Amino acid sequence: MRQSTTLRLRGWWLQVHKWIGLILAILIIPLCVSGAALVWDGALDKVINPGRYAVTGAPGLPPSAYEAAARAAIGADERLVSIRYPGEEGGPIVASAAKAGPRDRPGARRGGGGDGAAPAGPPRRTNVWIDPGSGRVLDVADSNSGLIRVLHRIHGSFMVPGWGRTIVGVVGVAMLLSCLTGLWLWWPVAGSVRRGFRWRRQNSTSANLHHLIGFWILLPLAMLSFTGAWISFPQFFGRFEAAAPRGGDGPPDRARAARARPLESPRLTVDAALAAAHPDGALATIAWPTDQSPRWRIAFARDDAPPAEYGVDDATGEVTPPRPPRPETNARLMRRWHDGTGMGPVWQTLIFLGGVIPAALAVTGIIMWLRNRGWRAKLKSRRRTAKVRPAVQPAE
Repeated sequence: MRQSTTLRLRGWWLQVHKWIGLILAILIIPLCVSGAALVWDGALDKVINPGRYAVTGAPGLPPSAYEAAARAAIGADERLVSIRYPGEEGGPIVASAAKAGPRDRPGARRGGGGDGAAPAGPPRRTNVWIDPGSGRVLDVADSNSGLIRVLHRIHGSFMVPGWGRTIVGVVGVAMLLSCLTGLWLWWPVAGSVRRGFRWRRQNSTSANLHHLIGFWILLPLAMLSFTGAWISFPQFFGRFEAAAPRGGDGPPDRARAARARPLESPRLTVDAALAAAHPDGALATIAWPTDQSPRWRIAFARDDAPPAEYGVDDATGEVTPPRPPRPETNARLMRRWHDGTGMGPVWQTLIFLGGVIPAALAVTGIIMWLRNRGWRAKLKSRRRTAKVRPAVQPAE
């Protein structure tokens, strides 16, 4: 490629790279910082809320004991949704409850809008942390409260209802484009590529930091940007799945399940449902029957595989065995790459750095832009002064 063409392209990519960073910095910084914090959200929650993890032993009580403790802690208008057992040693049991919706109340209309219509979107939950050893309630909190939940909302939707997830996806696409243009700008115009690894490529610390750490974080950041866009636009990327999920599209099914209401008076007790499932491992979750699926769902942990979930019909006690593990979908793979679930400490550290360093790149990029503006303003002022300076008169 001719030198003049290369320099012209470099100028165009510089403008694209610069304005992506300047315009979206106010979104990129909170998106990246919140994502970095959520890599180890469990550990962060232990630091913020140590009382929730003050357990005295492993689970040793029947589920009905944890049910009784949770019911004593929630409101009279709330119903238990599930009990989640600790996935690691030393963790608490977490019970979740939901308020009875308008359709559960006497006189509520079953369909259409109006005052009796059920509210749109998933219902709020009340979470109850329980000591597995003693059955004592450790904490009670709304599922949408607390720092961890705020970080999730910032990272998932910028706390903007409706269009927030789309905005996050657009920022992800822009960050991916910024990675590609940044690589072009990092690549030396002439000479060996080894020149790109030099510290003193420019005369300011911020610029040298931007060039050097930007290169080393390029691949993790590009991966996080791409997977974030995939998560934000499931309808678009769903066409790349090998097969459509059973039962219809994924997102509508999840939303429907989230709006399900637990039955007011199940026929089976939680202990009877567990006994019917014939426990064959460590308990993972127990979910109460709902108006949309009148079955108890009881899951047991499995090594190197998702939990084995049994269904127990609340009316007949009939047990549905767990389905064989399904192949991992592309959507699930993208989410694991993005949040580091089950990916090990090295991958999680890369994700953490992929969140912290881009925030630093945004700051150094702004500093570079401000310094450049200052330099251009001084140069323009000197030229203006030189033009208006009177010519020196020759001596007579």
